[in-house]
Amino acid sequence: MNRPRRPRIKAVAFNRLLPNIVTVLAICAGLTAIRFGFQARWELAVLAIALASIFDALDGRLARLVGGSTKFGAELDSLSDFVSFGVAPAVLLYFWTLQHLRGFGWALALLFAVCAALRLARFNTKLGVSDMPAWAYNYFTGVPAPAAAGLVLLPMILSFQFPGAFLISPLLSAAVVVTVAFLMISRIPTYAFKQFGVPHKLVLPVLLLVGLMAAFVVTSPWATVTVIIIAYIVSLPFSGRSFRALRREAARLREGAPEEAEVEAAEAAADRVFEEVVEHQADEPVDPPPATAPPDKFDRG
Repeated sequence: MNRPRRPRIKAVAFNRLLPNIVTVLAICAGLTAIRFGFQARWELAVLAIALASIFDALDGRLARLVGGSTKFGAELDSLSDFVSFGVAPAVLLYFWTLQHLRGFGWALALLFAVCAALRLARFNTKLGVSDMPAWAYNYFTGVPAPAAAGLVLLPMILSFQFPGAFLISPLLSAAVVVTVAFLMISRIPTYAFKQFGVPHKLVLPVLLLVGLMAAFVVTSPWATVTVIIIAYIVSLPFSGRSFRALRREAARLREGAPEEAEVEAAEAAADRVFEEVVEHQADEPVDPPPATAPPDKFDRG
């Protein structure tokens, strides 16, 4: 007697879980940064947020490599970004210096976290939208959450290298929080750094630059992070300029497209008329050539 087979649940490949595992690690790093903030261990807190940013950069690329991009992963990634780059920096700044502004300082912390949530919600609404031009995928709308976390923590990072009353001023932190919060929800185009190629002649210099950067991170981590953040700030005007140039070029091509379509339509119409004329001439009877008398064999001309 044959027993019926039990239905077997198809297992999920571990490789497809790797992106979600990395995202969970990013959430853990962000929450750990908050814990270090409660303990006033500011350097470790910033390091935890930096680690969360590395995990955030890896999970999306891993998902594309293993073919594990899912709606669940996208939502989990947004939750991770909100915790690690929205809530954690706001809490750190509040306990570091904004608490001296009492209720206003807490309002500023809430402002930064809410703007991060709004920025991520706007980004999620564009997921899967295919009506955007190809060149627009190289840009973000507004400063992304990981970059915003680095920008808003810049006074704290500078204070690790240059201790002073000015850098720990709550008024300075308040101005930075308001500015970065506005940049997150603004329409300013910023580089996405997702698709860029390295020419063959620059491969070795780029690898050398990466090695030097790794050495500087080990020897002078906060100075290196400061230079990276300042370089990103400098890139903001250039990203807006290049975005506007590409948009003007796309508009010029769209304006020229109807003229090219009209020319192609006129050429097609001319071809059809020519074919009709040829067919009409082929259908008409052709008169035979007039008969001529055979030449006389004695006529020698």
